[in-house]
Amino acid sequence: MGRVLYRIGKQAMILLYRIMCLLFPVKKKRIVFSSGAGKSYAGNPRAIYEYITEQGWGRKWECIWFYEKMPYPIPGACRQVPLKRLKYLYYMATAQVWIFDSRQPQFLIRRKNTIYIQTWHGTPLKKLALDMDDVFMSGESGIEEYKKNFEQNVRTWDYLISQNPFSSAVFRRAFAFQGKMLEIGYPRNDVLFHKNTVQDIRQLKEKLGLPTDKKILLYAPTWRDDEFSGANEYHFRPALSFEDMGEALGRDYILIVKYHYLIMEAVDWSPYEGFIYTFDQSRDIAELFLVADALITDYSSVMFDYSLLGRPLYFFAYDLEKYRDELRGFYFDYDKELPGPISMTTAQLVKDIRESRPEDYKERYQAFCEKYNNRDDGTACKRICGLVCDFIKNAE
Repeated sequence: MGRVLYRIGKQAMILLYRIMCLLFPVKKKRIVFSSGAGKSYAGNPRAIYEYITEQGWGRKWECIWFYEKMPYPIPGACRQVPLKRLKYLYYMATAQVWIFDSRQPQFLIRRKNTIYIQTWHGTPLKKLALDMDDVFMSGESGIEEYKKNFEQNVRTWDYLISQNPFSSAVFRRAFAFQGKMLEIGYPRNDVLFHKNTVQDIRQLKEKLGLPTDKKILLYAPTWRDDEFSGANEYHFRPALSFEDMGEALGRDYILIVKYHYLIMEAVDWSPYEGFIYTFDQSRDIAELFLVADALITDYSSVMFDYSLLGRPLYFFAYDLEKYRDELRGFYFDYDKELPGPISMTTAQLVKDIRESRPEDYKERYQAFCEKYNNRDDGTACKRICGLVCDFIKNAE
């Protein structure tokens, strides 16, 4: 039956969902999760789910995790359900709590006895939604239609998590969000407060199979809106030369590469064995933050999360002018606010890693954290789960 659903198409899904909303009541203590539009087991939804499991609430709450392709190794008693199948529609129609970090299909209207907690997936550096001047993303027909759909989708959100007052203001405007803003920091960052110890990091390196006699660089770039080959399938061909990086830094460093979940393209990493390590979408990037001695990124919101650790940041922005002036645009002055050097070439990046001094960016780093990390304190999961507990209790 689930396989047939794909063939009969979107209109059938809309009809079936509406029928299920009429036939089945909302089931108390049923919570549904997904991350990265079903492409990953990560981020804020993962952190909230695992907190529920650790507290033992998973035995009395029914947790459902949606995935797009292969299921992920998920701890606890979570039921895994593939997207766009009959069971998916049933659980969406009957769940008491929705917890997602990205938009859901437009036809999935939240029911009166259900709450929707939108965790989102990062502090905004690049322009979002209603603030965008144009749209290049896969599957979008034009900027006006994109904005209309986005605004309609946001009306289903009851709560939206924010990392700082700056994000709250941007989200209110860019999403036209009228619900309750939860300015509490990101649940996915709680682990950076609880596991940032020598012992925990050593154990994590052993778990991940990483060498302990070299420094670790984490390369985590974002995706490019206009580099796609199909619906939500993006190419990524950065100007970074991994070969040159290995030759210049391989004696003292290893490089972990963690691409954005939207980048589906397979890359052959075998030529860089011993220098480059990669992990799939089931690996939470917070674990990689903890083991990394420094982060290399470009326009990704990982910079805001990683800066909680106070470790060096490097910015490889080879296409800065195009990204800033044509694709997205930024909410702040990229050149003046970043707490680390900006490189346009591999050679410059290598030089920055070798020669730049943290003290040169001390004041910028402090200002950056004060502006963007002033709500993260390691208690976000507890706060969200308290909200869920109260909702379930009051609904009884």
